[in-house]
Amino acid sequence: MNTNNNVYTVIYTTVIVVVVAALLAFVSQSLKGKQEANEKADTISQMLTSAQYGTKAEISGLGNAAVLEKYSQEIDKAFVIDLEGNVVRNLEDLEVYGPKDLKRQNYNIKGGPNKTGEAQLPVFVFKNGRTVVPIYGAGLWGPIWGYISFDADLKTMGGAYFDHESETAGLGAKIKDDPSFQAEFIGEVADFDSKNVFDIVKGGAPKEADGKSVKDNKIDAISGATMTSQGLDAAIDTWLAAYAQYFLANAPKKECCGNCEQTNEVEE
Repeated sequence: MNTNNNVYTVIYTTVIVVVVAALLAFVSQSLKGKQEANEKADTISQMLTSAQYGTKAEISGLGNAAVLEKYSQEIDKAFVIDLEGNVVRNLEDLEVYGPKDLKRQNYNIKGGPNKTGEAQLPVFVFKNGRTVVPIYGAGLWGPIWGYISFDADLKTMGGAYFDHESETAGLGAKIKDDPSFQAEFIGEVADFDSKNVFDIVKGGAPKEADGKSVKDNKIDAISGATMTSQGLDAAIDTWLAAYAQYFLANAPKKECCGNCEQTNEVEE
């Protein structure tokens, strides 16, 4: 066979492309299960971090099997709600919402041409009394997402963990890499009665006389990462507003004690 003619070149190139494509498909399929297991364990470790069961490094360091076991031990109940706050179904064991699931629900929350159905929003209630919900949105260079936990009053934030696909190292990537930024959310209060549920404020959140941050629905934006901060702010506002009806309906009610100046919070 003449290896210098065009026919040979075309046939040889086609065979190589087909063989390489088949090998890549085989490897991808072979690793699919492991990739999905890693993604599930990472998602759960993010939720456990938000719920204050440890740092992300501590929890991830346990290994996938131990992370799943930790979740099974600590989760009290997990279910899906609609935008009216109604529970539509319980989540199956170890069923979680990772970035791909959150992207789809983000379209459903916002509506428009990319909507795939009615919004179905996951709620995870842990045995330490914290309720965890996800958020998802767009950063500067790609998607950002995370999980925020609330204390038993369903308005005070107990913790947060955020992740991203491709934000700038040392700037926007601080939403994931800087524990002090995530720690700012602890003790802050979400205003579920407002369309602007939470604010990440450029130039600084309000301070008390002693210099400590006022515990309200505002925290400081990341210096030098305006677009990422704005994207995270929009994601939190969009998703927490979607959860507002559930939080407002299920928050402990205040009961009058016969003295209008004093109230006690009681759980229904």
